[in-house]
Amino acid sequence: MTERSHIALPAAALDRLFRAARTHNAFEPGEIAEALVREMYELAKWGPTASNCNPARFVFLTTPEARARLAPHMSSGNRAKTLAAPVNVIMAHDLNFAEKIPFLFPHKPESAVWFAKQEIAQETAFRNGSLQAAYLMFAARSLGLDCGPMSGFNPQGVNDAFFKGTALRANFICNIGHGTEENLFPRLPRLAFEEACQIL
Repeated sequence: MTERSHIALPAAALDRLFRAARTHNAFEPGEIAEALVREMYELAKWGPTASNCNPARFVFLTTPEARARLAPHMSSGNRAKTLAAPVNVIMAHDLNFAEKIPFLFPHKPESAVWFAKQEIAQETAFRNGSLQAAYLMFAARSLGLDCGPMSGFNPQGVNDAFFKGTALRANFICNIGHGTEENLFPRLPRLAFEEACQIL
């Protein structure tokens, strides 16, 4: 490690990523540039995954037509804000991710067989795809954007609408843009270290 890697981020950056970040329910109108969407992924892709398997697949919905395909599968409480957000991301994972292991893990390409069993592939794709989805949200925050992740949707409906005939599966939906204070809940509590952690 370099000496620089041991230096903590400034307090303002930690506030932006963690302490002051919120789950937003409304966003400023206007588009998010494709270059910014691409920059989000270019940051997020460097986060670690098991055997560098990278099972996450992100579908960025940026047009009214694309959002209209998603909206019927959102819960009634999430539908309006989904239609109004600048970008919706379907956070998904590819159950056939092991096909890319020879490229992603070139020093041990035979490790693709580790994921040959369906239950192992599903577990690995879901766990690591969830990690990558979190990386994407932190990338968005680091670039000055806000996130509104949601689990209130019909996964099968989304899979049929966007991934029919493929090995991709939706995990959750996240709205991204420049958040406003509209319908913003008060800051909610978190568990104390003693309640959530152990040091052994």
